[in-house]
Amino acid sequence: MNLEELINSCGKGNTASQSVLYQTYKDTLFAVSLKYCKNREEAQDNLQDAFLEIFKRIKKFKHVGSFEGWMKRITINKAIDKYKKNVKSKDLNYHSLTQEEVAITPIDQIPLATILKFIQNLPDQYRLVFNLYELDDFSHREISKLLAISEGTSKSNLNRAKKILKQNINEYHKQVHEE
Repeated sequence: MNLEELINSCGKGNTASQSVLYQTYKDTLFAVSLKYCKNREEAQDNLQDAFLEIFKRIKKFKHVGSFEGWMKRITINKAIDKYKKNVKSKDLNYHSLTQEEVAITPIDQIPLATILKFIQNLPDQYRLVFNLYELDDFSHREISKLLAISEGTSKSNLNRAKKILKQNINEYHKQVHEE
């Protein structure tokens, strides 16, 4: 069964096809979820919610562009939706910083799991902006619309995220060199 047939079968509610689709893409979409969630448990919840949404909306996929990209977008949006619900319960006020760029020190000697943990430990809005901008190539304009913040706040949050990551990376390097 090719991808188009699999998609059509899933759209008809065929659970065997849905299982094949899930098994085929769960690892890829879990990796996406990990980038946007605080921990593995939250990422697993997001993955499940994303697949429910994918199966619900799969009939609307137009077979134009990448199906995997379409699913990644749904996965990212699910994480952002959860973030927005949490923000509504907290009255957060993010102020803009100067727009100076923060360079992150080289990270090629740090295990990927450690880097991921640094990103997951960022405050929610910083983590989302960092991932959207640096890892998924969204513009600050697109981020501002997705998160309902100004472009300046998006830039500020990216700058703050980079500062925190730089500090964590520097601390990691110090610990490694002390051992």
